[in-house]
Amino acid sequence: MKNFKKADRLCGVAYDIRGPVMQQAAKMIADGQEVLKLNLGNPAPFDFRAPKEIIETLKANLENTEGYSASNGLQEAREAIARYCRHKGIPNVRLQDIYTGNGVSELIIMSMQAFLNHDDEVLVPAPDYPLWTASVKLAGGNPVHYVCDENSDWMPDLEDMRRKITPRTKGIVVINPNNPTGALYPKEVLQQIVDLAREKNLVIFADEIYDRLVMDGEKHVAIASLAPDLFTVNFNGLSKSHLIAGFRCGWMCLGGDKSYAKDFIGGLDLLSTMRLCSNVPAQSVIPIALQDFDTVDPLFLPGGRIYEQREYIYQALCSILGIQVKKPKAAFYIFPKMDIQKFGIVDDEQFALDFLKEKNVLLTHGTAFNWATPDHFRIVYLPKVEELKTAMENLADFLPTYHQSQGR
Repeated sequence: MKNFKKADRLCGVAYDIRGPVMQQAAKMIADGQEVLKLNLGNPAPFDFRAPKEIIETLKANLENTEGYSASNGLQEAREAIARYCRHKGIPNVRLQDIYTGNGVSELIIMSMQAFLNHDDEVLVPAPDYPLWTASVKLAGGNPVHYVCDENSDWMPDLEDMRRKITPRTKGIVVINPNNPTGALYPKEVLQQIVDLAREKNLVIFADEIYDRLVMDGEKHVAIASLAPDLFTVNFNGLSKSHLIAGFRCGWMCLGGDKSYAKDFIGGLDLLSTMRLCSNVPAQSVIPIALQDFDTVDPLFLPGGRIYEQREYIYQALCSILGIQVKKPKAAFYIFPKMDIQKFGIVDDEQFALDFLKEKNVLLTHGTAFNWATPDHFRIVYLPKVEELKTAMENLADFLPTYHQSQGR
């Protein structure tokens, strides 16, 4: 019998969903153990519910959304997205420049497939949402990671970015607000990235799905609003802001000067048509979801659940010896740093696995986000404070006696 192997193009593509930590968690759950999941940005398991009007709109439209839509989406959905782009200052976005998708993830993969040839390079942040690195590799390109500086509140290191540009570099990925750090980039930093992209003739890929999940009175600036003369590709959606991750409802918008990207856009049109269309019932909720641009979600205001969970998790981590952490300003992620000398850590995935086995708490190790040093982990602080308190008490109990070189 033939041994059927995975395709060669998948070699070297890593997306840490089925690694040993997740496998162990699945085994523990199958054996009847309770596992506190702090690893996945999915609001539904933690008693978050979509706005009532979203659910009612979906129900009302089900019988009218049984067929395919246009390959790039329902017109009324794209009209609502176009209005949102104007509100954000994203320039020159027409209806034909908007593509709805089965979540942003599908569109990220599609954009890289249309954009890259073998060995083309794309600058990707470190740490990053790992789908970006995987998508670049899957398309035959090389992700080149520029450093986000923890000592500067996780801002992109512009000099590191500049040093890593080569003649093969075609684009820059900007994740703002950032996953996994929760950092929010100010206008001044974004302007420097735009200036560099303009100087080097690079496309900006802006992952801004957390743009409405901002705290502390801060404002999100769409990077495309600073680059009307450049070609930009903006990604957004409703999975997080409207608590409907399972609906798979995202979009991609082409902005700025598209005159030198006609062939790339033709590739996007081809790939969009090949998958027929995105989830049509989910598209039907976009107009009502985007009808209110300016109201801040109460969850992210003082007294709101996510705001208060952030306050708790930050203070709790700061109180644990051997842990340092920057306070996030957006989304619902925090990315603490461990003293790897103190704990003898050489393998952060092993740390996450050991903690899971001993304390039944599931974290994500930092190198899964293409962070080079095994000294970080990500917490998703969506669970209620009572559950976060349990997790932090377990971490505070676990770490003082933990040293990898000595075992447990």
